[in-house]
Amino acid sequence: MTKPLVALLTGAGISTDSGIPDYRGPNGLWRRDPEAEKLVTYDYYVSDPEIRRRAWQMRLSGPARHAEPNAAHRAIAGLEERGIPVRVLTQNVDGLHQRAGLSDRKVLELHGTAREVVCIGCHDRAPMEVALARVEAGEEDPACRSCGGVLKSATVMFGERLDPMVIGEAMSIAKACQVFFAVGSSLQVQPAASLAGIAAEHGARLVIVNADPTPYDVMAAEVVREPIGEALPRLLGELTG
Repeated sequence: MTKPLVALLTGAGISTDSGIPDYRGPNGLWRRDPEAEKLVTYDYYVSDPEIRRRAWQMRLSGPARHAEPNAAHRAIAGLEERGIPVRVLTQNVDGLHQRAGLSDRKVLELHGTAREVVCIGCHDRAPMEVALARVEAGEEDPACRSCGGVLKSATVMFGERLDPMVIGEAMSIAKACQVFFAVGSSLQVQPAASLAGIAAEHGARLVIVNADPTPYDVMAAEVVREPIGEALPRLLGELTG
């Protein structure tokens, strides 16, 4: 008997138990400090050295740098360990799914990764930790070592387009899966949010696990408001049990 393909769209809410704050919730970063949004906005970042200096300090001292996977991340990785076909489509850039043990090829990072930096000039990539070590050594705005260009996190900043190939692959997974979980996502940021609707329209059982209502709740077979770290391990256990 063929095992069903399980797809999970994960947003900031899945990583809050790891100490990484969300962005748009009642206590989200953008609500507490609207100026912080400039640090991840492409035009501001590229044109203003002071914004870049602040962004490097945020990366250096931010909670994401030393965050560890939580029970929800581990529960998802457990699906692969049990031989369940699984794909994660994540809006997060923290790499915690991979840190929890999920194969890199099973994770599609819709908004890029904060584990690397990329040069906006020559597109050379390097580990984020190498760049942060340079900041710790005194470089306030480390430049690309290949061409001297501006380095940025290898994430999709505000004002940048998502990779159309990545979105195309995510849509194919949403159409092909039999079960689709939307976890810790407001389902308000497009095109990622539309994946939940695409999955439901193609016959997948849609389960939404999120603290607040989402625009796709009406399409869901099940909506769960419990804490993600408690609810997701139970739901995935029931799925495979």
